[in-house]
Amino acid sequence: MNRRSLLQTLAASIPFAAKGATPRAAESPAAPKDLPLREYQPKSMLHATVTNVERARYPLIDFHSHLTWSGELKNIDKTTLNGNVSDFLGVMDRRNIRMMVNLTGGYDNGLKHAVQLLSAPHPDRFTIFTEPWWPGIEQPNFPQMQAGKIEKAHQAGAKGIKVLKTLGLFLREHVTHGKLVRLDDRRFDPMWETAGSLGMPIAIHTSDPEAFFLPTDRFNERFEELNAHPDWSFHGKDFPSNMELQEARRTVMRRHPKTQFVCLHVADAENLPYVSECLDEHSNMHVDIAARIGELGRQPRAARKFFDKYQDRIVFGTDAVPGGYNTPQQIFGDDLYRIYYRFLETEDEYFDYAPAPKPPQGRWRISGLGLPDGILKKVYWQNAAQLLKLA
Repeated sequence: MNRRSLLQTLAASIPFAAKGATPRAAESPAAPKDLPLREYQPKSMLHATVTNVERARYPLIDFHSHLTWSGELKNIDKTTLNGNVSDFLGVMDRRNIRMMVNLTGGYDNGLKHAVQLLSAPHPDRFTIFTEPWWPGIEQPNFPQMQAGKIEKAHQAGAKGIKVLKTLGLFLREHVTHGKLVRLDDRRFDPMWETAGSLGMPIAIHTSDPEAFFLPTDRFNERFEELNAHPDWSFHGKDFPSNMELQEARRTVMRRHPKTQFVCLHVADAENLPYVSECLDEHSNMHVDIAARIGELGRQPRAARKFFDKYQDRIVFGTDAVPGGYNTPQQIFGDDLYRIYYRFLETEDEYFDYAPAPKPPQGRWRISGLGLPDGILKKVYWQNAAQLLKLA
């Protein structure tokens, strides 16, 4: 029997061979035709290095947290503590967090309450920021009144000001209706100037990821996030574009060069060339990395160059909220900090950017930057300490 005949005989003895199938394939369970995206949780087959970083290599300041919460657009001057102070301190001690900055300290009595709860009993562990008096926008003498409230807030213990994306995206001429108030509205000039004269840095959140301004369709890389939170979308209606908001913030920084601005969420983490342009032009600008390691970590080479060049202008932050806020990437706790430390301190590849079963922002993973000690010390402590005028 020649070789060809032998192969034909062997093939004929194997079931389904003529059809190109194998017994193993025939016995396999049928794959589902359609799998809902919300149920898809692929497990990586990549054999990558896993480094567990339990404590930050150096003591740090978390410049961006929300330990208390107060009314945004309503005339509420009460502040609610989002958990127990003893629990905050426990996480801080375990993760080598020397100080936390509570950005949402409110104003008036709410601010005083936040100070009494946090920074008064623990002055070396908590710092409180105040917030603008949004309801006053309807008052004819609002600019002077707002500047006066900032001075009183400073006297009450506030070390800085938090400006939410309320300004530019939510605040309207009649607070909740009417024309949107522009971020560079001249009525806020006295507030920016007062902050500069008092040495109070402005922690400012402007805009949101670019996908939030696009249609929530099959081309949107944050479809799952926006589909779960449709109210987060700014597509359509009378909202300004992402770039219009960014440029309005630049206008404010140009007008007030003696005021220090910390542009939260890396200003626009998806567009590092633009953020670099802003940092080069505005010496009064810093950025924090809160809730944006998911963006930085998917462009690790560009991000590493960014940290190298602007190492004196970047501060550590997480956007941590005890009990959770919006997405799992911001839940205050041990797991959140482990991921941030791994991102900054190691060169691990392809790991989750949030402590969640499914990626909360988009279906990608990140790589670590492996920052050297000199840069880590600045990002973890020195840059924020300088802004807050700590000894």
